[in-house]
Amino acid sequence: MRNSLAVLLLGSCALWAQNAPLGSHTSLKIDFPKDSPVTVVSADWGESRASARGSAIVLDLRTALTLRNAGQQRIHGVSLLVLAQEVTAGGKASVTVPSLDVAPGETFPIRIDLRLLRPLAVGEGPLVQVSLDGVLFDNLSFYGPNRLNSRRMLTIWEMEARRDRQYFKSVLVAGGAEALQKVMLESLARQADRPRIDVRLSRGRATAFETGQEVRFAFLEVPDSPVEPLDGQAVVSGNEARMPSIEVRNRSNRPVRYFEIGWVIRDREGREFLAGSVPASDPELRLGPGAKGRVSQQSSLRFTGSPGRFISIAGMTGFVSQVEYSDGSVWVPSRTALRSEHLARVVVPSPEEQRLTDLYRRKGLGALVTELKKY
Repeated sequence: MRNSLAVLLLGSCALWAQNAPLGSHTSLKIDFPKDSPVTVVSADWGESRASARGSAIVLDLRTALTLRNAGQQRIHGVSLLVLAQEVTAGGKASVTVPSLDVAPGETFPIRIDLRLLRPLAVGEGPLVQVSLDGVLFDNLSFYGPNRLNSRRMLTIWEMEARRDRQYFKSVLVAGGAEALQKVMLESLARQADRPRIDVRLSRGRATAFETGQEVRFAFLEVPDSPVEPLDGQAVVSGNEARMPSIEVRNRSNRPVRYFEIGWVIRDREGREFLAGSVPASDPELRLGPGAKGRVSQQSSLRFTGSPGRFISIAGMTGFVSQVEYSDGSVWVPSRTALRSEHLARVVVPSPEEQRLTDLYRRKGLGALVTELKKY
C-alpha cells in the first residue's frame, strides 16, 4: 500500500463554476511509493480552488506540504510531479526545491502554487495527484522515477550551490564579515539591475513567405568547459530568431549525454539580455570524446523587453552553461567564468546565491555568516 493522503470528492461538476474550494468539492491525492525516503506529515490545501472554463476545469493550487526525511541520508533536493491530466496542455507541472539540507527524521515545508487545466470529460479519480519525481542526497545519489529529468537539474543546482557557498566562505575567510557584506550588496545590485526579457516560443518550420537574415553566433570561451561550441546560426528578423542551430565538439575524455548553450542577444542599442538556452541536446545524444554534434530547433523565438519594449536583434552570443556526462555527473561554469564582462550582468544567479542573498536581506549579516558556517 502506498503512502497517500486524499481528500474525497464531495460535490458535483456544477459546483466548479462557482469557484469552489478544492478541499470541499474535489479529490486531491498525494501518492508516494512505499519505500519513499520522504513521507507526508501534513497537507494544507489553503485557498486552492476549482472553477469551470469552457470544457475544462481550472485548478488553482495554493498548498502547503510538510514532509519528513524518512531515510538515512541527508536530503539536498526534492522534485514533485503535480498532475491533473497527463496529455492535456497545462495539465501537469513540477515543483522543485534545491538547496535543502534535511537530516534524517527532520521535517521541511514545500509550497505548491500552480494553475493546472483538466478536461471536464476526464473520468473519475483524483482531480490532482502529487507524486515524487526525485530526491537528491548529500552524496549526489538519487531516488525516484526521474520522469522530469529531476536528477540532472537537482545535481546541477547542487553543484552550483557548492561552488557558490565555497566562494562566499572564501570571501569571509579572506576579508571577514565586511568583505562578505560587500559581495552580498554587489549581488543584490546585479539581481535588481539585470535586464529582463520575455521569450515566446512558436513551434514549426518557417514558411517560404517568411524573410530574415542569417546571423551567426559569437561564442564566449569558458576555459574548463568539456564541450566547445564550433559554429552556429539563426535566421533573424526584427525581434524574432528562427531555426537556431549550433555545432559542438566534446573536448573531454568522457562521453557526454546532455549539454545546454546559454543564449545572449544584443539589441541595436548595445544592450544585452539572457534569452535562455539554445535548444538543448537531443535526449538520445551520445557524444563521445572528440566527437562533434549539432543541436537544432524547428521553432521561432520572439523577444520582448520590459515593459513590452520591442527588441531589434543585432547580434547573438553563446556559451556552454551546463554539461551532463553519461555516468550522471555534471559540469557547471566556475565563478571566475561567470564574472566575465559579458556574463556578469545577464546570467541569473544560482538558486543558492538567491537564497543566501535573500537571507542576508531579511535577517542580516550575522544570520548569513551562521548559515555559511553550517557547511
